[in-house]
Amino acid sequence: MKLFYAPEIEETLTLSEEESAHCVRVLRLTSGDEVFAFDGKGTFFKLRIIVPHPKHTEVEILQRNVSLPKNYHIHVAIAPTKNIERFEWFLEKCTEIGIDEVTPILCQFSERKMIKRERLEKILISAAKQSLKANVPILNELSTIDDLIKNKKETDCFIAHCYKQERNDFLSICPKQRSVLILIGPEGDFSPSEVENAISLGFVPVSLGESRLRTETAGIVACHIANLVQQLG
Repeated sequence: MKLFYAPEIEETLTLSEEESAHCVRVLRLTSGDEVFAFDGKGTFFKLRIIVPHPKHTEVEILQRNVSLPKNYHIHVAIAPTKNIERFEWFLEKCTEIGIDEVTPILCQFSERKMIKRERLEKILISAAKQSLKANVPILNELSTIDDLIKNKKETDCFIAHCYKQERNDFLSICPKQRSVLILIGPEGDFSPSEVENAISLGFVPVSLGESRLRTETAGIVACHIANLVQQLG
């Protein structure tokens, strides 16, 4: 399937310059060829190329298929890793699994203080395209953990940490058909005060299993568990 990302396709009836170049120069498509596109907001389109152009390929819409809305929302707030490639891998794999929202967070023990959001958004788009997802996950601005936990919009909130204190098994308590937020800390974990603050604001401490996981692995495991819960029973 030749699939293109076209967030404004219904308004413009053109592919972006980047996608037009791929369409015309790389794939060598021409007038009359049929392709598919998605807007990243839940809709797939079947298109016919009208005017192939390497900067603004014009198309007509042949068919429009809207994905059914989900009755749950998975939001992972995670500290970007020191090695940015590991964080990019997390974004790619969670998009393939199914994630709705990601918030990069700054914590006391964070080793990475900056991200290139534009590059990360391209990775999300590419992963959504590769896995045939109609929706591109929301990538929020880098936020401090304090701001995030104070301004959370979800009611079902969890914090995964490695301290030896009472924690719930995330698989056992993750709710179905709800908006879920789970916090994943940096390589050095959250600080004790960050864990205490989160719990005081309604976050439930959870475990992701017996193994000690890297940050990016923990994020993927949390995303997978949340998705698995939605599919069971």
